[in-house]
Amino acid sequence: MLTLEQFSGFLVAALLITATPGPDNLMVLGMGISNGRKQGIAFGLGCAAGCLSHTVLAVLGVSALIAASATAFTLLKIVGGLYLIWLGLNAWRSNGSAGVKTVRTMESSLSSLFLKGCIANAINPKVVLFFLSFLPQFVVTINGRVPVQLAGLGLTFTLQAAVLFSLLGYFSGAVGQWLNRRPKAGMILDRVAGTIFVGLGLRLLLPV
Repeated sequence: MLTLEQFSGFLVAALLITATPGPDNLMVLGMGISNGRKQGIAFGLGCAAGCLSHTVLAVLGVSALIAASATAFTLLKIVGGLYLIWLGLNAWRSNGSAGVKTVRTMESSLSSLFLKGCIANAINPKVVLFFLSFLPQFVVTINGRVPVQLAGLGLTFTLQAAVLFSLLGYFSGAVGQWLNRRPKAGMILDRVAGTIFVGLGLRLLLPV
């Protein structure tokens, strides 16, 4: 099980990162603007559900690594920390100018849009790398039951993404117009997420 400190720290980081303008949430906004609220919500829930596949990979891969070698797991966390710092620096260099583009589709059922969102997220190699780098940072090995910790973290990320993406789909029109009128808002969110990434990486590389 996750401790309260683990859960709260991870949830705050996950919420801020998910809220940062990126391919997934911008597509959810575009889908909602072009096709309607229900379609945006269905696609967003699919994107969130796709995170479950990455959670399974993280649980299996990281657990096997820990069983093989504690040193290898430490190396994974260090490499993951460097990757998060790299993501953070890229976010800081971003001009935050990403706008919301409409995503017009042929008449599709809500279930097919859900499936499309799920597949789009599940096959994205960048999301795989992110999960393998992000989740282990919040694992406390001395608490034991690492697979359960990873599963809890992945499920938490999935649930908060489902909530945020559903809200984005529902309020897609208003949010999309707001972001397009205020390009600096995207820049601010990028800076916040970048700071979180760098902070997580430094926490691992420079343990107190």
